[in-house]
Amino acid sequence: MIKHAKKLSLILFLGVFLSFEGFAQVPTSMNPSGTGDRQFKVDTVYSIRPIREDDKMYQIAVWRRIDLREKYNLPLYGSGDSKSNGIVNNIYKAVVEDNALEVFADEEFTQPLSIAEFQNNFWMAANGDSIFVKNLYYLDFREDFLFDKHHSQTKFDVKYLELVMPSETNSNAGQKSVAFIRFKDFYNHFKDHPEAKWINFQNASKELTYDQAFDLRLFRSVVRKYANRNDALIVDMVDPSHPNPELQAFLDALEFEYKLLDYENALWEW
Repeated sequence: MIKHAKKLSLILFLGVFLSFEGFAQVPTSMNPSGTGDRQFKVDTVYSIRPIREDDKMYQIAVWRRIDLREKYNLPLYGSGDSKSNGIVNNIYKAVVEDNALEVFADEEFTQPLSIAEFQNNFWMAANGDSIFVKNLYYLDFREDFLFDKHHSQTKFDVKYLELVMPSETNSNAGQKSVAFIRFKDFYNHFKDHPEAKWINFQNASKELTYDQAFDLRLFRSVVRKYANRNDALIVDMVDPSHPNPELQAFLDALEFEYKLLDYENALWEW
């Protein structure tokens, strides 16, 4: 009788143990197929390193502009007068010559562009004149600034790039969107194309591919917009009666940058 009782107790113990093992959850970063974690929503379309939505303690969308003419951004702009080895021309070649990047007319990625439409947007100003690559010096992008509570880190999750024709290049008819590109597509393409690179004019042995340059944030950008209830650009939120609205918009963009820094610093204060 005692022997049967011991066997029954052992069976019950193993059953409870195995049931706990079966329902145990592990972090997605350690085992993506861990029980339960497979049901968490993750952005696999735009993000290079997807983060589970439930791990985002804080998130705000930010729209930025890289002006390639700025001294800090010259390694992306390219060398020589034509800038044929710069990031804009390399994107053009990836779209037209390699057919490796999909391009779209809108940031929702619902209106795909044909190669012919992209070429027309890329080369033609509003008055029909042809333009040079060096005159396409705006590269905009949208990213999420977020705090990943699973890894206790603030992160920049870039979603897409936008090629923009400046108003001066577009016959002073206002800036024009040339195309939108998923950042994930851009990143995965150029990490395998070392000939397209962030140029180190002082030390050629330390030149980097574009994926590395973006990972290291080797660019200077200005915030043009952040998520707000009116979906307005920073410049549009400036009082119209202000004597210099563009300068005030720049100062407001810097103030927003400092708020992000303060947020990150405050996370570790006691």
